[in-house]
Amino acid sequence: MTQDADDAPAGEERAAAAAPPRTVSLRWSTLATGTTITALLIATAVLAVLYTSARTTLADRDRREADHRHAEQLATDYALGASTIDYRDVKAWTHRLSQGTTPELAAKFDATAPQLEQVLLPLQWVSTANPLSSTVVSESGGLYKVNTYLTVNSSNVQHPDGAQTTVTYSLTIDRNSGWKISEVGGLQNAIAVK
Repeated sequence: MTQDADDAPAGEERAAAAAPPRTVSLRWSTLATGTTITALLIATAVLAVLYTSARTTLADRDRREADHRHAEQLATDYALGASTIDYRDVKAWTHRLSQGTTPELAAKFDATAPQLEQVLLPLQWVSTANPLSSTVVSESGGLYKVNTYLTVNSSNVQHPDGAQTTVTYSLTIDRNSGWKISEVGGLQNAIAVK
């Protein structure tokens, strides 16, 4: 019996060595179907990533364009208000100068309002404005630099028949401060139109 027990493992090894190796067989059609499904899944994933990326890019572009249009409209509205002057109602004009501005800029306008009134009243200044264009020239960190161009018709005691000029306002609008105007450079490059 001892011999039989020793011979048993050797017999199993011989039987395992004599057994044919295991193989997996697949039909060509099954292999082709699996490959096609895998390729379609990969293509779908790639297209989904590209679609999401393109959609994000377009949404960012649309948001940026909407922000530019908003800044340009704010600048146009402000420039029109600042250029529309009637010496008989200077307080309304000085109010428009401060409207939509940061508290610091509004304080500057409030401080200079009496001097502005002393200039406008004796001249009997009256002016109206028409917008020509408004353009964002730069944007950085929510600060929009906007140039606004107007045609201003003005008359005063020195020019009772009036004169027409093209006026540029350069404004800085801060999106991060609730779209407030933080800087105004106005009446630059006034060009007389004949």
